[in-house]
Amino acid sequence: MPVQSPVRYEVWIAEQISATAIAAFPELAARRQPGGTVLFGPVRDQAHLHGVLARIQTLGLTLLELRQLPD
Repeated sequence: MPVQSPVRYEVWIAEQISATAIAAFPELAARRQPGGTVLFGPVRDQAHLHGVLARIQTLGLTLLELRQLPD
């Protein structure tokens, strides 16, 4: 089975999240913007992506958009 290379994603959150909340996503970079926060970076596989989404839900954040970025 071939090893998949990570895929880059952009995750838009409705809230401008705190540095503490951003720390819950150490594998992703964050950029606060008017109207929310964007998390972005490589995601290894579907399990990793589901883990990121689970952390968003656990923190009570509002997911606005999830986008796979071009290579």
